[in-house]
Amino acid sequence: MKHLLFTTALCASFATSALAQSGEPIRIGILHSLSGTMAISETTLRDAMLMLIEQQNARGGVLGRPLEAVVVDPASDWPRFAELARELIAGQGVSAVFGCWTSVSRKSVLPVFEELNGLLFYPVQYEGEELSKNVFYTGAAPNQQAIPAVEYLLSEEGGGAKRFVLLGTDYVYPRTTNKILRAFLKSKGVADADIMEEYTPFGHSDYQTIIAKIKKFASEGKKTAVVSTINGDSNVPFYKELGNAGLKATDVPVVAFSVGEEELRGVDTKPLVGHLAAWNYFQSLKNPENTKFIKMYKDWAVKQKLPNASTVVTNDPMEATYIGINMWKQAVEKAKSTDTDKVIAAMAGQTFKAPSGFTVKMDEKNHHLHKPVFIGEVKADGQFNVVWKTKGPVRAQPWSPFIEGNDKKKDVPEGK
Repeated sequence: MKHLLFTTALCASFATSALAQSGEPIRIGILHSLSGTMAISETTLRDAMLMLIEQQNARGGVLGRPLEAVVVDPASDWPRFAELARELIAGQGVSAVFGCWTSVSRKSVLPVFEELNGLLFYPVQYEGEELSKNVFYTGAAPNQQAIPAVEYLLSEEGGGAKRFVLLGTDYVYPRTTNKILRAFLKSKGVADADIMEEYTPFGHSDYQTIIAKIKKFASEGKKTAVVSTINGDSNVPFYKELGNAGLKATDVPVVAFSVGEEELRGVDTKPLVGHLAAWNYFQSLKNPENTKFIKMYKDWAVKQKLPNASTVVTNDPMEATYIGINMWKQAVEKAKSTDTDKVIAAMAGQTFKAPSGFTVKMDEKNHHLHKPVFIGEVKADGQFNVVWKTKGPVRAQPWSPFIEGNDKKKDVPEGK
């Protein structure tokens, strides 16, 4: 049978306290693609979860019980995500699942979590337009990434762009995000004729034609910027072709919402210097929490002999995963139970000092984090230099005000 699951108790043998050994394990599902087009992004989140579970067990577990990871590989196959989500909840009895990257995988599993009353922690930026009792969204909503990034591009500080290329992978996240951005740009006086929209399938690798179209569009007299919602391993050939075509950030800046430190590891970043990414965390942030977070992951990677362990990087979805499991632990301890409904209630208002340098909060109502926003420029070493940031955490708007009818939607998950 393909995509077999495996479990690991991850108890740090002699270092683990007797307390952590005193009860039945609490099973935690890890639902990330370890093969296929999304493995480039998701494998590191599996690694981060295994590290965090191991560390929590070394501290005594949760409620005096060790944590046991149940790892599956949906292999970038969206229906398979749903099948494995059902197996994790109904078959393996996990108390919570940490997983998914693409919105199509999240949409695939959502009915399963709602039917079985499971608990999903989703760690990646997304398009909004969703609110579920059974999901905690620890990545960014559009007002915590996409909107601030395009506002920056429109500003004098960000280059004063007048024309925009909305370039994405062909699925729900890019298309919905770009629907929001079109409406936002229209509200700022940008005409439809000054917006070019292009999509490519997952795993697409030939970007010569599209880059040529972008160069032509940008040559028509107005300052042009590219907003990229390309996901997964297609980012490598896209950025390579960008470099080959000599499309520099000073000419046509690209701001990416799904490219961070991990995706740039496989690319020669020297031709990409000055291009942008918008996230809620960068490895390059200087603060004590981030220093600790980076060291923790690098040390663990070396100890586990991960591939290229000496060059591993941290990134935004990894930070969101770190926040999520710590808030889950705090909620379980507050509820004194792993019962889904009790943990959901206890998650409201949880706070955590994050590697971003800010104390983030789980909103009391909408299951989203209050998070800071950063825009960074690519440096020659594949890291980011922060060029803009919010003064503090921003409350998420799951229902974008730029989509008609959202003013009538409640900011509370159904079933609460």
